[in-house]
Amino acid sequence: MEDWRSGNEPDGASELDVKAARRSMQRLREIFQEIASNADDAMRNRCPYKDAKSRCTAKFGCRNQYFTRNPLEAPACKAADGLDYRSAWEIGTP
Repeated sequence: MEDWRSGNEPDGASELDVKAARRSMQRLREIFQEIASNADDAMRNRCPYKDAKSRCTAKFGCRNQYFTRNPLEAPACKAADGLDYRSAWEIGTP
């Protein structure tokens, strides 16, 4: 990581190196932009209610939910990644 300070002043205070700070901020922006892009791609192919353990966290019905014998466990998500999952959601009538 780049040091943002320009040098060792006699009183121990240091000045911010503006160019180095801008380069660091630009690098952070690039990193977060890549993370956001990857999240967008995953969102298109994976249900947002499916957690890392393939459990469904949705608070509504979905035909891809598989309930286990334990009523306290969240249902498993049996949807295959890469499919458009949105048609599986049950939409109630008002």
